[in-house]
Amino acid sequence: MFDLYYWPTPNGHKITLFLEEAGLDYTIKPVDIGKGDQFTADYLSISPNNKMPALVDHAPADGGAPQTVFESGAILLYLAEKTGQFLPTGPRARVEVLEWLFWQVAGLGPMLGQNHHFNQYAPEKIPYAQDRYTNETRRLYGVLDKRLDGRDFIAGGAYSIADMAAYPWIVPHAKQKMDLADFPNVQRWFDAITARPATAKAYALGPQVNPDLGQPLTEEQRRHMFGQPAR
Repeated sequence: MFDLYYWPTPNGHKITLFLEEAGLDYTIKPVDIGKGDQFTADYLSISPNNKMPALVDHAPADGGAPQTVFESGAILLYLAEKTGQFLPTGPRARVEVLEWLFWQVAGLGPMLGQNHHFNQYAPEKIPYAQDRYTNETRRLYGVLDKRLDGRDFIAGGAYSIADMAAYPWIVPHAKQKMDLADFPNVQRWFDAITARPATAKAYALGPQVNPDLGQPLTEEQRRHMFGQPAR
């Protein structure tokens, strides 16, 4: 039913988490961002921001042509609405999930992404940038830790797309210079999601799709991932 244009990054993992939890049929279409697959004309017709992931639904609700969806948060919302899963129907509970979904896509992801870049990938170490994004990462972890005080999941008692959005960005916490022991509520939540069978299935896809996962980037990969100007 679904084609998932995917590479094993935090944003890619968000969608495989949903698809595995919901037990949906999908086909992986690898988008090798280190080779520049995200800039091909075919992919840009689906994802005009040249980012990954993207989704194609071959059986949309209106029965028409396949529906394309880009941006990971939009994909999670689309899948939740289509399947009726991982998004409450009650208006207040729904708003709560959407608040934290948007918190992730607007803050947690971008800030932690900059942390990764300046602490791991930047060819020149810039202490101000490293401190700036490490400190902002710590602040956001603190926000999440406070939110999870007395709650099993971000939006309350039920696992939701808000959790699926945030979890993959916490997985590389050590590379972000974060110690989960400093955030006990985040640690408890993180361990609970890690233990879910669907999480293991989603993350097992990473090395299958990219056998070089975790290896240092080549100069070609850096050029495609970090050096593309406007076209």
